[in-house]
Amino acid sequence: MDKPETKNDVVINITERIAVLARHKKFIGGITAGTAIVSLVICLLLPPIFRAETKILPPQQGSSNIAAQLLNQVGGLATLATGGIGMKSPNDMYIGFLRSRTVRDKIIDRFGLMKIYDVKFREDARKELGEALSATSGKDTMIVVTVEDRDPKRAADMANAFVEEMVAVSKGLAITEAAQRRLFFEEQLQDVKQALSRAEEGIRGYQEKTGALKIDDQARVVIQGIGSLRARIAAKEVQYKVAQTYATSQNPDLQKIEEELKGLKVELNKLEQKGGNGHDPLMPTGRMPSVGMEYLRKLRDVKYNEILYELLAKQYEMAKLDEARDAVTIQVIDKAVIPEKKVKPKRAIIVALSTFTGLLFSIFTAFRIERGKTVFPSSS
Repeated sequence: MDKPETKNDVVINITERIAVLARHKKFIGGITAGTAIVSLVICLLLPPIFRAETKILPPQQGSSNIAAQLLNQVGGLATLATGGIGMKSPNDMYIGFLRSRTVRDKIIDRFGLMKIYDVKFREDARKELGEALSATSGKDTMIVVTVEDRDPKRAADMANAFVEEMVAVSKGLAITEAAQRRLFFEEQLQDVKQALSRAEEGIRGYQEKTGALKIDDQARVVIQGIGSLRARIAAKEVQYKVAQTYATSQNPDLQKIEEELKGLKVELNKLEQKGGNGHDPLMPTGRMPSVGMEYLRKLRDVKYNEILYELLAKQYEMAKLDEARDAVTIQVIDKAVIPEKKVKPKRAIIVALSTFTGLLFSIFTAFRIERGKTVFPSSS
């Protein structure tokens, strides 16, 4: 068994190690000093890097009050207009705009970065620019955009330019989306307008052909109610399709629209059941002459298209307002200014770490040399 190490043995071991360091002090000092000098020279050769920072506040979710008021008249769409469809925070979207290839290409062309970065391919310039750019979102809903560059003025100009190009891109996309919605409702409105004209011409021609008809007031009320319900169902279905493009099936607002649609259909079914068996369910009575029934059918078509046209017209006006107003209002809280101090390289830290590493390496090497002498003693 090995004997336990005594206190004297520990003292001897420490003394031996100190002696090894003393014998190799020139080697250790030379390596350490050489490492420090080399790291210092490298730090002096490295170009200084400056960081410019700008803070922006992107627009928050929600639509204009005018649009919400118009949608309140339709019923149920006001929730969508005020951002209640479960969309994510817009900050992530705007950070994506900042990092997009389109914005980076505009910055590259604007500042001639391919020449500054000394690269042949645009992809390499995009990569370097992406490494120089940083965009983060804080809890205060502001986005911090920083750009690093060797030229402090260019760093500040590029940081501000990123915000300008992001606004241009996001504004163009917002206008395009609003225009698409306006065109969609405009097409629907034109179709309903033509259908309404045909229905009005049809009932006018039928009256001229058969003579003036006096319809029972109760029958007229029922027919108008059916037409109104069908128009509301059609408008609600349009609303449901629009909501599906923004929200998932688990979204409470989408589920609410679906429940309202089901309720309207149930109400319509009850109203239609007022007709007797064997008769047109849209007719309130089975004893009406065929001429009167045909007239009521045409009256129903007119009322249906009138109400549907009115509902779609309100949605169309809302889309026009969204297209006309400035949808993207990004506020610059802190504009980037020319930085006075460099952020890289941190010469003191680099030299200190390099010197410490050189010291450890030289000490380790000294002990390896001493161990080699013990294992392979010289012939002398």
